[in-house]
Amino acid sequence: MRTISSKVVLVLMLLLSACATQSGTISQKDNAVTIDRPKLVVGIVVDQMRYDFLYRYWDKYGNDGIKKLVQQGFNFKNTNYSYVPTYTAPGHASIYTGTVPAVNGIIANSWFNRETGKTMYCVEDKTVKTVGSTSKAGEMSPKNLLSTTITDQLKLATNKRSKVIAVALKDRGAVIPGGYMADGAYWFDSQSGNFITSTFYRDELPAWVNEFNGQKLADKYLSQTWNTLLPIEQYINSTTDDMAYEEGLPGKLKPVFPYELATLRGKDYELIRTTPFGNTLTKDIAIKALHAEQLGKGESTDFLSISFSSTDYIGHDFGPNSIEAEDTYIRLDREIAELLKELESTVGKENLLVFLTADHGVANVPAYMIGERVTAGAIGYYTVGDSVKTYLARNYGEGKWLEKYTNQQVYLNHKLIKDKKLNLTEVQQDVAQYIMTLEGVARTITADALLRTSWNHGQMRLVENGYNARRSGDVMVQLEPNWQKHGPKGTAHGSYSTHDTHVPLLWYGWKVKPGESATTTEVSDIAPTIATWLNIQEPTGSIGKALQEYMK
Repeated sequence: MRTISSKVVLVLMLLLSACATQSGTISQKDNAVTIDRPKLVVGIVVDQMRYDFLYRYWDKYGNDGIKKLVQQGFNFKNTNYSYVPTYTAPGHASIYTGTVPAVNGIIANSWFNRETGKTMYCVEDKTVKTVGSTSKAGEMSPKNLLSTTITDQLKLATNKRSKVIAVALKDRGAVIPGGYMADGAYWFDSQSGNFITSTFYRDELPAWVNEFNGQKLADKYLSQTWNTLLPIEQYINSTTDDMAYEEGLPGKLKPVFPYELATLRGKDYELIRTTPFGNTLTKDIAIKALHAEQLGKGESTDFLSISFSSTDYIGHDFGPNSIEAEDTYIRLDREIAELLKELESTVGKENLLVFLTADHGVANVPAYMIGERVTAGAIGYYTVGDSVKTYLARNYGEGKWLEKYTNQQVYLNHKLIKDKKLNLTEVQQDVAQYIMTLEGVARTITADALLRTSWNHGQMRLVENGYNARRSGDVMVQLEPNWQKHGPKGTAHGSYSTHDTHVPLLWYGWKVKPGESATTTEVSDIAPTIATWLNIQEPTGSIGKALQEYMK
């Protein structure tokens, strides 16, 4: 038998010790090879943050929040979602599973369930109970998620020695990132003002969450007045304060500052979501979790997921050109600065890997665009569905031909079509052709066409990536670029247009060299990038690519 000489062994050991790649540093100590990993990964998702918001309010950001991530981290300037519709639940799912709705199954915030004939909420689970409140807001779990998450893969890779904690105002902003194996996923309950969870995760809240809830911070923040942080005349990146197309807050006649929250709040705590203080509350519980759970202090890498949701509520009501939106982002920058300071003082920048992205962007308010003489418009919530009902009844006779129109998808009554001995494909095509006659519609695609054809680029690739054969509808409807399904006030998101798909992607901390790249990247690249850095398996549905090669 041939043996390896001691010189060859020495050379191999030296090569291993010198091999410090961006996918994890391999080091040698006392003839033992170890893999260097960060102590803590922190995922920050800003709900409804368009990419341009990084720079739109740049002059008003401080030096320790968003600017710090951009200047001292790595900025992927051309990161987009690769599917439609672009909503909160699919966005979080794509970030954490490294894939698209066609694979992970989260096609929207809610969808029509053909088996039950009812609407299915993305994280709904009636088999579990609320923990931390008497409401039903805790009847949630990740059971509808068809892929594992990067947080699940971290738990699997360390035999559950890693800790995973997820916090958000929205249940879907905590449940989906936390995945199936989270040590804790906590979201805000508007009825009680508490952060709650479900029996899917644990039977009672940990002492630190009870202690946090006992502080009644939501009451404190809702007793404040929301006024502009800076003199209002400095908000030059926004329209004037009183615009007719802004939804405003319930109980206030005009959408103008100041907002006396104590007089507007009502009987519960729902109002805090549509104020910047909802983000403050989220930052507060994230910092509490960092210390109470001793994240980043163990031998294995831990993961903290944070989703800031108030930007979405405010963006929907006031629009991205409002002073309210600008003020919210200026305040969020300060929350992020405080969070980074706490993370670095607790764990150390050299042990900390942070990414910041968004679950989707946002469209400009249609009325604003029309006022600027841009070809734009809005289709009412029920316009398409009601039109399809009328059309089907006129052409095929009376009957419940339409089961549901939601997420710009038509769900036809398959049983009725079969009973009438009609061809489903032909009915799909007929409906698709009819919807094309409606103003603002750019394209319609049938489920049959999506099942028979594959697209590699363009708008149709996004539609295909968002289509799940078991959960999606019979006809997918795409609107013109500046059109959206919405009412006369406020705005929305969900389209293939870049204002909805183009989001920030910033990396900061452990092994991240300052820089930027305009290379084409996708949100589904985030999870495999983390997996490569941690030397663990990607999520089971992952289709993205690792991005380390661009960060050299």
